[in-house]
Amino acid sequence: MSIKNENTFTAARLGLRYGLLGFSILLLSGCANLMGIMPFSKPEVETPQAWPSLPQNAVAASDVEWWKLYHDDTLNALVAEGLEHNHDIALAAARIEQARAQVTLASADQDPTAYANFGPTYNQNSQSDTFKLPRRTRQWDAKLNVSYEVDLWGKYSRATEAARADLLASESAQDTVRNTLTAQLVQGYFAIQALDKQIMVAQRTEETRRDSLKLQQMRLDAGISSEFEVRQLEADLAAVQAEIPALKNQRVQQNNALTVLLGRSPKVMVENSIATADTAVTPENVVPAGLPSELLLRRPDLREAEQRLEAANGRVAVARTAYYPSITLTGFFGGESQSLSDLFLGPARIFSFAAGLTQPIFDGKRIGASVKEAQATEDQAIAQYRLAIANAFREVQDALSAQQAAREIQMADSARVAALQKALGLARLRYSNGVSSQLDVLDAERNLLQSEIDFIDAERLQRFAVADLFKAMGGGWHAEKTAAATKPD
Repeated sequence: MSIKNENTFTAARLGLRYGLLGFSILLLSGCANLMGIMPFSKPEVETPQAWPSLPQNAVAASDVEWWKLYHDDTLNALVAEGLEHNHDIALAAARIEQARAQVTLASADQDPTAYANFGPTYNQNSQSDTFKLPRRTRQWDAKLNVSYEVDLWGKYSRATEAARADLLASESAQDTVRNTLTAQLVQGYFAIQALDKQIMVAQRTEETRRDSLKLQQMRLDAGISSEFEVRQLEADLAAVQAEIPALKNQRVQQNNALTVLLGRSPKVMVENSIATADTAVTPENVVPAGLPSELLLRRPDLREAEQRLEAANGRVAVARTAYYPSITLTGFFGGESQSLSDLFLGPARIFSFAAGLTQPIFDGKRIGASVKEAQATEDQAIAQYRLAIANAFREVQDALSAQQAAREIQMADSARVAALQKALGLARLRYSNGVSSQLDVLDAERNLLQSEIDFIDAERLQRFAVADLFKAMGGGWHAEKTAAATKPD
């Protein structure tokens, strides 16, 4: 057989071997779905068919900028400032970038790795051995090294899917932060506004009681009144004076909390106070828009929980692939020469190709423990997903009930304030005519003060309930995201 024919036969034999190896790899890859993990599917959750007992002629909770329903320009400006400068949103954005980088790292494992090295190697040989090699030698090397692990069982592809699910979860987490932040900003603003009103009521009552005390003191000096009535007025004046510092302290605390939510500096927190405008209106009854099942798509925290569950499911698949064999292909191509000028010539050329198969036999139950750990993590994610759904519907129901209750309480308190204002006028008239005592006037003043504070609280709670409902419904942060829209860079 001629040398040419022998080379042709050898090449054909090598081609056949590599072809069989490639076919085997493709065959094993096709079996990955059979031996691997079933595709992810989220757990079934039973949801109500409709929202019960919704009031008629109500506002649907579907507006993205829902806080504008209050028609308060000062509030709108604060919400815009908070969404731009809040530290929690900045933290969530950084976590998104971290998750995006992790997707890139995970997907990189699916590709071959290649690196080049070039340089001389200097050796000094012993002159006492038998072969008497040259004392000093220099070897030039230039190689391109390539390695690749065949993704037979979807280990790397499922890891990439899990990382992408984490990325989507991080984006939904940022939407959750926005959703929570807007509700907190609205409620913080109206809490300050309510405290301002209550402070004004208390200060007005203080002035009235101070004037009454002066008048009563004059009556005592004239011998018309008794010391008991004076001391009673002094006690009531001190009582309302004690309420004012407590209300102001609450106002400072609410101001500080809102300043932090806005992302303002400590210097601004100490030196400036947030002003409110008494122009807001309380929206009419707000009801959920759409069917209850749509809540699962609207709320970002539920989307986050679903993506975390999908990521945990993917990592179970990754853990199970450790049971199966892995095939690694490695090789290099380059040159080796004692002279740099000969390094890239034909005689200096070197290359290598190797294929290795690794099958775990005994690992001290590490693989089984890793699979159980991943499954336990998935079970936790399932429980968290179901709990998040239950909490979502509870928050909607609570907000609907609180909204209706606050409206009814406010109406009752409004009627109570009107009645007590008339009662106070009658008590003062009866006292001036000598029909009743000063104690009747004081009782009427106390009742009116408390009813006015209660009315302000009811208005605040009603506005809070509207914010809570929008928060429970997802707050408008329900833009659908897909993996295609969040591909790694």
